[in-house]
Amino acid sequence: MKKIILISVITLVSFYLIREKVYKPYMWKKAINSKEHQLQLGSFIFSKETGINGSQSYQKYYFVFKVTEIDGDYVRLSVIRQLSQKDHLKESDFSATSDQYKSLKQNIKSLTITPILSEDLYKGDGPRFTLNDYLLSKYPALKQSTYYYEDIPKESKNKGIPKDPADLEMYFSLVYSKKEIIEKGQLVPWTMTNSFNNQPLLSQYAKNIDLIIN
Repeated sequence: MKKIILISVITLVSFYLIREKVYKPYMWKKAINSKEHQLQLGSFIFSKETGINGSQSYQKYYFVFKVTEIDGDYVRLSVIRQLSQKDHLKESDFSATSDQYKSLKQNIKSLTITPILSEDLYKGDGPRFTLNDYLLSKYPALKQSTYYYEDIPKESKNKGIPKDPADLEMYFSLVYSKKEIIEKGQLVPWTMTNSFNNQPLLSQYAKNIDLIIN
């Protein structure tokens, strides 16, 4: 009986390792080379992870990103969110619910998602991230859908790393390695934390990518 259990455990472990080390990397490389799932400007990236919430219990977190800039190995992402209504403020957490995540996977290509300049989210009446008359006037597409992502002006894109060290921390917010995305299917952020001589480093922290959709 013990021998049968041992063989079963070894078989399961072997199957798991083959799936994680061989099958998944093969399927990822196959997908990333297809037109529908390759990394490019405007791609939607879906990622989910398990983390610890405020009550110290494990919870699934779901994120959907838009690729807004690719400059060498630097890939800038922006979170897909919904603006709050004045009478119904959303939580500040940038993650989506499980149902929202599934819905976006199925409908993202047909959904109206408005690029909003970050500075405009501070304008108009009411708190930030809330739909108001100013935003509706400047971005009429919000009347169709309140989904949006924060964008940066075209003239600010692909200009390279800022020369002023004070701007580096802001520049590398939500900037990930293109190589790690393509080769490993992971979101590995570039960071200035523990950097030497104001040179960015790749973080030791990574999120697995679930899917890329164009």
